[in-house]
Amino acid sequence: MSVQISPLAESLPAFLKQHDYSAIAVLADMNTKRHCYPAIKNFLPKHKIFTVRAGEHHKNLATCETVWQGLTDAQFDRHALLINLGGGVIGDLGGFCAATYKRGIDFIQIPTTLLSQVDASVGGKLGIDFHGFKNHIGVFKLPEAVLIDTVFFQTLPELELRSGFAEIVKHCLIADAAKWNVIRRRDLQQQDWNDLVAHSVAIKKNIVEQDPNERGIRKILNFGHTLGHALETHFLADPKRRLLHGEAIAAGMIAEAFIAYRKGMIPAELLEQIEEYLFAVYGRVTIADTDLEPVLALTLQDKKNRNGQVRMALLDGPGSCAFDVPVTKAEMSRALEYYRT
Repeated sequence: MSVQISPLAESLPAFLKQHDYSAIAVLADMNTKRHCYPAIKNFLPKHKIFTVRAGEHHKNLATCETVWQGLTDAQFDRHALLINLGGGVIGDLGGFCAATYKRGIDFIQIPTTLLSQVDASVGGKLGIDFHGFKNHIGVFKLPEAVLIDTVFFQTLPELELRSGFAEIVKHCLIADAAKWNVIRRRDLQQQDWNDLVAHSVAIKKNIVEQDPNERGIRKILNFGHTLGHALETHFLADPKRRLLHGEAIAAGMIAEAFIAYRKGMIPAELLEQIEEYLFAVYGRVTIADTDLEPVLALTLQDKKNRNGQVRMALLDGPGSCAFDVPVTKAEMSRALEYYRT
């Protein structure tokens, strides 16, 4: 998998020059078609564009069917290319559609959000949500290339930058204590995005290359995601309480850092740093008493579990993370109470 961080005016024509595709399509959502597609269309030969509705709640089988039908109607064969232009939803869904259409066609990722540039586009995890379970159906398949251009940040509201920043924080906490000590002393507006994108991509690419199918060390990339995904999934059903991915993961990191502290894996000082910084950036998600049991129940569907037992990636020091750590329902319940209070 090739990951390039450079202007698309250079990277996209260079990639296409190296390949001979029978047909090309761009997959975008309504927002990226309007704001991002104009930035690439002049660098493309003749192509189709497929547009789907934006949002995690549309990352489902029904949307896949519209994409597969579009490829079929356009008579795309197995030598075609799908370009996924968008955030994590487009990358996950478009990659999944490409990997399964006629048993697989090539695809590339052009991530347009901070979150997708530092997380979703790198690593080859593809999939869709199913009956309320996040990323429940999917495959591992690397794109032919990931082409990253931070120019798209000019189109993003601060909420989207904040969401992506959670994954940058995660990468620092699990793999680079020195970088964590740099970013935690800066406000969101003071961060160096070009530097942080390159830093996060390098960390994730290194881990993924060691463990492409998430059998071992790659699981550390899930720090904050067991409880974070459960919160995100639970609130997805209520439009008024729906969380951005980064907001949910920030809450998950605080709660899971507390579990690591209670297990004697990290000192109180690190827990205090994490909660102080993340609460300052993200505020506090309101979790009612009636939310607790449904959220805990959702952790039983986490893909890292084994034999019905919840397994977490937990920090075991600054810039270090353990994986496959068994965690009980009581420990998770206490962590959520800690987060709430």
